[in-house]
Amino acid sequence: MNHPERLRTAIATEGTTPLIGVFDMFSASVSAQHYDGMFISGFGFAASHYGLPDIGFIAWPDIVAFVQRLRLAFPAQHLLVDIDDGYVDPETACHVVQQLEAIGASGVILEDQKRPRRCGHVDGKQVLPLEEYLDKLNMVLESRRDLVVVARTDATEESEILRRAKALAATDADVVLVDGVRSVDWIRKVRDVIGDKPLLFNQIAGGKSPRLSLSELGELGVDVAIYSTPCLFAAQSAMDQALTRLKEGDGRLPEFTSESIGVAECLGLLEKNISRLHRPAQKAPAAAC
Repeated sequence: MNHPERLRTAIATEGTTPLIGVFDMFSASVSAQHYDGMFISGFGFAASHYGLPDIGFIAWPDIVAFVQRLRLAFPAQHLLVDIDDGYVDPETACHVVQQLEAIGASGVILEDQKRPRRCGHVDGKQVLPLEEYLDKLNMVLESRRDLVVVARTDATEESEILRRAKALAATDADVVLVDGVRSVDWIRKVRDVIGDKPLLFNQIAGGKSPRLSLSELGELGVDVAIYSTPCLFAAQSAMDQALTRLKEGDGRLPEFTSESIGVAECLGLLEKNISRLHRPAQKAPAAAC
């Protein structure tokens, strides 16, 4: 079974499939110890790779190179990739989708925002005319072979949210995402209007959407949940605390305990990513008679 089909199978299973947002190879290494799927978050990648906010700075060759490194290190993980607006041009979107599929991505998310784009959970978003987005989406759908495609709308006006969600569900996209959905009631409304099409929900700390468990999402008919930033925000908090303690301790490292992470623990995590170790052991040749 190829990577897109494995993700489709996970989406089709009962309950809500979680995909954890990762921003670099190290966060992916930690995430892989806990969950079977990763979301390559534009928010996280813009922060990590460029040190910039998620407002359109990402260049597609950089995201393709990152996904290629991820797939080599994590051959069994689901990799759902945020490609923003497809990097503006529909031809570019199709090219990126084919590149990602060739290197082993499981799926992509394509949004209907226009530039200047914004994180889906902040104010000031603008969307393309629906027909213009549908033209781009359909080009992407025709250019993929098996890749899972999530159609995303960033509409904020209530009637427009439902109009777009229904239109996206009528395409050959595999999954629908309404980003920045503000309430459980609105999850139900979107679920109703898209029929049997799988639904994706995006949770981000400090964002506009309600905090819901996987069990609660499953009861609402949500098939996939992406967690865009838990690794990124935890890293910011932990690094700030560690450096504050180091400064307060006059540069003396804290005492190393059984709960600490040190050289051995870090190397133990990273050695699991060596691609040679992922190959199945070869059977010894049969002995000659």
